[in-house]
Amino acid sequence: MANKQKVPIVSVNRNKGNRIVSIGTSVPPFASTQDESFKILENHYKGKVKASSLALAKKVFAHPSVKQRHFGTDDPSELFGEDPDRRVDRFTKWAVRLSCEASRKAIEAAGLAVRDIAAIAVNTCTGYICPGISTYVIEELGLKPDIAAYDLVGAGCGGALPNIKLCSSLLNEKPGSAVLSVSVEICSAVFQMDDNISLIISNALFGDGASACVLRGTGPGLELLDYAVIHCPQYRDDIRFVYKSGQLHNQLTSGLPKIAGKVVADLVAGLLGRNGLSVKDVKHWALHAGGENVINAVKDGLGLREEQARWARETLGEYGNMSSPSAIFALKKAIESGIAPGELGIIIAFGAGMSAYAMLFKKV
Repeated sequence: MANKQKVPIVSVNRNKGNRIVSIGTSVPPFASTQDESFKILENHYKGKVKASSLALAKKVFAHPSVKQRHFGTDDPSELFGEDPDRRVDRFTKWAVRLSCEASRKAIEAAGLAVRDIAAIAVNTCTGYICPGISTYVIEELGLKPDIAAYDLVGAGCGGALPNIKLCSSLLNEKPGSAVLSVSVEICSAVFQMDDNISLIISNALFGDGASACVLRGTGPGLELLDYAVIHCPQYRDDIRFVYKSGQLHNQLTSGLPKIAGKVVADLVAGLLGRNGLSVKDVKHWALHAGGENVINAVKDGLGLREEQARWARETLGEYGNMSSPSAIFALKKAIESGIAPGELGIIIAFGAGMSAYAMLFKKV
């Protein structure tokens, strides 16, 4: 790992009192166990890739950290040889469907009507359409036609937290209103396969899903106390998408867990330090479910107890790595397990760049 220069940690919008009041999640109905997924892959690629690649894939798919994943398709065979036009169509169909499903659940859980939503932001990194996903969600949900709408791309697996940060800022402009933050990834829309270890691991790890958070300035929920971000472009080639023949291919390196552990530890140390806190003061941790080795490295780098990584591990096991919605799935699990008023928590997300984000909250 060359060039370990530190990048300043940025703090924004501290102690504004805005809070996440509800969360909705959605995954496609088609689910496949890891054994089923490997058999589908093997049946299609036997004789088309090296036998050693399939042997490695079998070993990776068999790892117990992931039990099953959900995919935006009615027929998994359509992922093989899917042309770019059909891929964009499938991405659009499932990104809109899952975004709307998660949003409806979040709005209902907040006790609101769609007319109460004053702004929406949608982030994704697994597809691009213009106009953006937000406009489709506005249409499908019947949101106000003059609603403030933003589409965010390129933040990778970390995208949910800068999205929530933006929505908190939008909420400050519209006191008394509600804002909708949506993260959606159709990771199957960037499926590729050849004799490449990054692709083999990705094909055993990523799944599709969406999360939606409703933010308000009052009411019970998770008050957002502080936010931190760190960008480390010296690690850009360790975790990113690259274009080959006009299509996205996932690129991961073997050193990624160690990098993630160090970057997140530095980020959280700064966040806690400026708030006069230590790790032991924070009871609840919603970590990005980036993979077994990544979760282990982040847990160890922060000095967390195993139970504090529970929600990330459960998310990974049930859904795989869904990229940006993953941390919010873990947060929802933490909420459902019980967070008492006054208790502190931190949401952590990180990905392409390498960029990492952390948000400190208190149950109110």
